[in-house]
Amino acid sequence: MSTAIYGLAALASLAAGAVGLHGLLGGAWTLTVPWLVPLGGLELGMDRLSGLFVAVVAFTALPVSVYAIAYDRGARSGMGAYLTFLGAMLVVPLAANAITFLLAWELMSLASWQLVARERSGGRAAWVYAVMTHAGFACLLVGMLLLAAGTGSLTFADWRAAAPALDATTRHVIFVLLALGFAGKAGVIPLHVWLPLAHPAAPSHVSALMSGVMVKLGVYGLIRIGLDWLGTGPPWWGVVVLVAGTFSAVIGVLYALVDHDLKRLLAFHTIENVGIILIGLGAALVFQPVGARELAALALVAALYHTVNHAAFKALLFLGAGSVLHATGTRNMEEMGGLIKRMPWTAACFLVGSIAIAGLPPLNGFVSEWLTFQALLQNLSVARPALNLVFALALAGLALTAGLAAACFVKAFGISFLGLPRSEEAAHAHEAPAAMRAAMVALALACAGLGIGATLIVPPLAAVAAELTRGARVPITVFGGVTVRVSGDFASVSTLTVAAALGVAVLLLVAGVRLAGASARARVSDTWGCGRIVQTARMQYTATAFSNPFKRVFDFFYRPRRRLDVDLHPESRFFVRSIAYESPTRSIFDDWLYTPLMAALGRATATARAIQSGSANLYLAYILAALVAMLVLG
Repeated sequence: MSTAIYGLAALASLAAGAVGLHGLLGGAWTLTVPWLVPLGGLELGMDRLSGLFVAVVAFTALPVSVYAIAYDRGARSGMGAYLTFLGAMLVVPLAANAITFLLAWELMSLASWQLVARERSGGRAAWVYAVMTHAGFACLLVGMLLLAAGTGSLTFADWRAAAPALDATTRHVIFVLLALGFAGKAGVIPLHVWLPLAHPAAPSHVSALMSGVMVKLGVYGLIRIGLDWLGTGPPWWGVVVLVAGTFSAVIGVLYALVDHDLKRLLAFHTIENVGIILIGLGAALVFQPVGARELAALALVAALYHTVNHAAFKALLFLGAGSVLHATGTRNMEEMGGLIKRMPWTAACFLVGSIAIAGLPPLNGFVSEWLTFQALLQNLSVARPALNLVFALALAGLALTAGLAAACFVKAFGISFLGLPRSEEAAHAHEAPAAMRAAMVALALACAGLGIGATLIVPPLAAVAAELTRGARVPITVFGGVTVRVSGDFASVSTLTVAAALGVAVLLLVAGVRLAGASARARVSDTWGCGRIVQTARMQYTATAFSNPFKRVFDFFYRPRRRLDVDLHPESRFFVRSIAYESPTRSIFDDWLYTPLMAALGRATATARAIQSGSANLYLAYILAALVAMLVLG
């Protein structure tokens, strides 16, 4: 049964992807069914931005559904929720009125919540996710109702025409409410607390969809309110998005560096990469109102490109983590090691994803981060010192994020796949089934294609950016079919040339070794083990040891609690039985924001419980007091 359902989902995703590509290339259309949904009916519409996000959802869901055929084989529950989840994610970017959008948004949230809650470890994660997603939904509902009241319509087309004429205070309130709702779904700091709980708890193929595409629908909403529904806003809208993106990127990668749960590490990197996307989007929202429309279009292309890229490499990495979990039964990197020999296909695909997310050429993550840097570096064309300082902060944050991300994935790949097995489960790991391998290979090829084929990817994204920036010229050109140039001669890159150079370098290295007379015969010998004859897993670097220097450098942020327990032999303190070392970090957002907030909420509910005494006479007194108050105030 599950095989047929996932096969159907894959076929439906392929068809939806074709529809999305048609919209991305300019195939606009609308569809209205007035009787299907109350208060305005079902209304769908396709433009270039909708087409892009439909294509991203569909072409990510295609390999993920194929992967699930083997990963979730024999599942007896969750099939309906999975199909509902996919369908709702495809409808969200197509919705053309508020009712259709909110219904699809809530269906997407409820279906994903059910997929998290079905897992044995998903109890607390599902509860936190439910609270945060419905708080965000409340913000969206109120914001859209205010926008509908101001414009006299629930239709997005009417919002585009009438919202720019609303008074400034109303527009600011609507922007803040809608931005909070969409930022919560995107996992923006400090609204991120649900994400590192829910994404690891969900089945790995669901984690790939939640992290790869669901959070991007929050980005989609931010693009709509900042550049479409409300019209051009003041520069501070963009500053808020830019600063939030910078802090999300840096804080997300800092948390990822010290986490040893492979899926949780990837979840924190989702926060980081959403931050990078928001850096580009925030720059566009700052450039647009100050007259730098070409730079706004460039920054938006960078944000859209990273949106596409993150869907590819994050889905690949979550599927790789799922294969490791499927083979070893653990997500703890301290219990892995040596998997490259037992799972070569998974290791190779995970390595591709690691290179891509680290932003190394010639893969896709490099191109979009490079474009983001080029947009930020040109901020001096805007002669506003305060804004230039914000851009300097974003540049520093993006550079720090890129370096820390590379270090984090050296840890993630090296500790998990290299060296010797650290547990019996890792020693007896097996390669993933064929369907799972095929899905990972497809996404690995997508990461390579999106990077090397940058000259083919940029033009349709530029068309989307031009449409959203009211026809601004996008300062990106393709030269000779292989080079992307930005702002004339400001900067250029050719990932195809870089890939070719790397290929030639490898061939020259192999040829040089052969010409030097090196023997092709394999020689087997023990690795040097500091005087010991036999190498053991205890001699290897651990994930804790790798991250410890970062804990020391960023001690003010992590605030770790260190504990060292040494069990000495009763006969002599020179003989140690065992050593246990722990250095868990603390979340400043839990300690400084959510714990006090929950405490205040607990006190408020305790007061409310005192009012509910169960006395009928007291309740009648409440009614009488309310009636007297209404008569006096009326």
